[in-house]
Amino acid sequence: MPVVIQVALPVPLFDVFDYLVPDHLLAQWPFAVGCRVCVPFGKRELVGIYLGQATGSDIQLSKLKPVHSVLDDQALLSDSSLKLLHWAAAYYHYPIGEVISCALPTLLRQGRPYNLLAQYWRLTASAEREILKRAPKQLETFDLLQLHDEHGAPESALLMMGASKKQLQLLQEKGLAECFLQKTEHQPHPVKLAELPLIPNHEQQLAIDTIKQHLGSFKGILLDGLTGSGKTEVYLQAMQPVLEAGQQVLVLVPEIGLTPQTLDRFRSRFQCEIVAMHSNLTDVARLQAWQAAQTGRAQIVIGTRSAVFTPMPKLGLIIIDEEHDVSFKQQDTFRYHARDVALCRGHRESCPVILGSATPCLESLHLVEEGKLLSLKLTQRAGNAALAKIQLIDLKNQPREHGLARDLIDAIKQRLKKQEQVLIFLNRRGYAPILLCPQCAWQADCPRCDAHLTVHRQPSEHLHCHHCNYQSRLPTACPSCQSTTLTPTGMGTARLEEGLKELFPDTDILRVDRDSTSRVGSWERIYERAHQEKGAILLGTQMLAKGHHFPHVTLVAILDVDGGFLNVDFRAPERTAQLIMQVAGRAGRGQKAGLVLIQTFKPENPLLQILIQQGYAAFAKTCMAERKAMLLPPYRYCALIRAETPQAEKSLQFLQHVLSLLYAQPDAKQLENPPLEIWGPVPAPMERRAGVFRAHALIFCKDRRLLHHLLGNWWLQVCKLPERRGVRCSIDIDAQELS
Repeated sequence: MPVVIQVALPVPLFDVFDYLVPDHLLAQWPFAVGCRVCVPFGKRELVGIYLGQATGSDIQLSKLKPVHSVLDDQALLSDSSLKLLHWAAAYYHYPIGEVISCALPTLLRQGRPYNLLAQYWRLTASAEREILKRAPKQLETFDLLQLHDEHGAPESALLMMGASKKQLQLLQEKGLAECFLQKTEHQPHPVKLAELPLIPNHEQQLAIDTIKQHLGSFKGILLDGLTGSGKTEVYLQAMQPVLEAGQQVLVLVPEIGLTPQTLDRFRSRFQCEIVAMHSNLTDVARLQAWQAAQTGRAQIVIGTRSAVFTPMPKLGLIIIDEEHDVSFKQQDTFRYHARDVALCRGHRESCPVILGSATPCLESLHLVEEGKLLSLKLTQRAGNAALAKIQLIDLKNQPREHGLARDLIDAIKQRLKKQEQVLIFLNRRGYAPILLCPQCAWQADCPRCDAHLTVHRQPSEHLHCHHCNYQSRLPTACPSCQSTTLTPTGMGTARLEEGLKELFPDTDILRVDRDSTSRVGSWERIYERAHQEKGAILLGTQMLAKGHHFPHVTLVAILDVDGGFLNVDFRAPERTAQLIMQVAGRAGRGQKAGLVLIQTFKPENPLLQILIQQGYAAFAKTCMAERKAMLLPPYRYCALIRAETPQAEKSLQFLQHVLSLLYAQPDAKQLENPPLEIWGPVPAPMERRAGVFRAHALIFCKDRRLLHHLLGNWWLQVCKLPERRGVRCSIDIDAQELS
């Protein structure tokens, strides 16, 4: 009998595809479910994942295309991984083929052979030890390499022996060492402690013991701890029995910038194989890390949101650090939330999931209220460091210089005089947010977006749209009135850096934003300087706010918070409060007391007053009461429907048409109890972006199962509409941003 199989392909269609197994491949039958196959698709050849034998096909056998080749002898994705991906595809209403594609490294998606390659290092034939007499760290690494012959040593083994990636690379630059790839299938080493754990306080010990009690079964745990309260130490001590039992730990962090810091902290505690998974890795490095996790060789996997899908056969614990961070939500294509996927994965694989944060999101706090998450609190800072005091500076009657109030400048001078460090937070990169003509009020606007162009001075003077990446030269005269007195207006981090150098000429200014940290190693150099016990000013965007430890920062200044409380997005006050508390948490983490100064034009703002006087817990309680009264998430579930077209009217018309189809569903009567509520369609807050007009509608329902049941059938219908031609539409389940 002919063999027909089902294959998931990376195409935007909600189907799996039937293919015929040709005679020359029957010798390899049965294929391993989860292996890759190469198949024809139209005029292309695609790499897909074999999902199983088809029980029946609607297509005649004579019309079925044959499989070209089978690329793997064994499954790349286990049964548990495939079930998780099927769940994610169903929950987020996204094609299964593209969901599976997101879980594979680029080289495997391209059909490259699955070779277990590892990076090895060895000394070059001409390497001379004498060259390194003045470089003691490189000399130590040289001596480690000298212990191995021309076959070299695995990089993972060298790192466990005390070498560092940086020193290996420096030896390579000097021509003393070389890196090469070699096939390997070595087994994981037994986990050993590289240093003794710290002595936990009572709250930390209680949290550690509680987590250990739930090892081997699923339990969602919210570790609600103040900034600097030692959440990482709780993670490390909770991981130890998991690793000693031969299991793996998955650690998710919100930003790539946190990955090296977290890697260093974990490597200093455990002698085991630790790999990183993030988008800054080369394709080869990402494949090697993925293989190490997939084979069980890597005992700790640290990564950003996409790492949640990494196959790990011996998974024993999942940790999500800074769980409130919006970076865990994918904002385009496959719009999944890594936190929610991790909770589902922990449930399916019977392992605890720890959500750690100093400012938990309202969704997590609501799950605690419902008894679905266990709450553990850390209310004391490590080493008994005092919480920083927060004070407001009313800008209405304050003279300012370079955007800084006089009171703030005086406070900065006092700290620098004591050789302490200051952190200034301004969540706006570039030189100035607006280029203005004072004669006719012309402003430089993006031709493709409803947004102003930001003035940049580096690497050369130009205008830049931070929404669509449009760039143009700085005009020499106003296009409207020909005036040559064009004025950069407003303050970005680059302009503030200039002002700070003028105000504090003898102080190191360390700017941290996407522009200043784009070069390899730049962030590491900044971090190293910040840890020196010498006065400095750290200036940056939210890159500075997330989980960093700056022991010498005693003053934090936040320059602009008013906009966050006045945003059209109902989540904006929550995000702003989280950002304020996270930035404030950088102050006073050492032995000296910290102070936080917030510049504002609205010091009477009731939410801001609750936050600084009563803390984040009281603020969150107030926000949750407001959400409950308005029936907003987390008290109702929501889906955001977006439409984008070159014409504004067409986007709105399309949404009106498809929403009318929702009430024409066979199960429409179920919409009455509990009620389904639709807001919109309306133009998006930024209607025109990257040359297209955007509209959206919000769908709310109290019953999540009913909502997904109705959306599933309806969305399949929407995707097949002939009216969809020329319209880019998407569905965002549990949307986190309304922009």
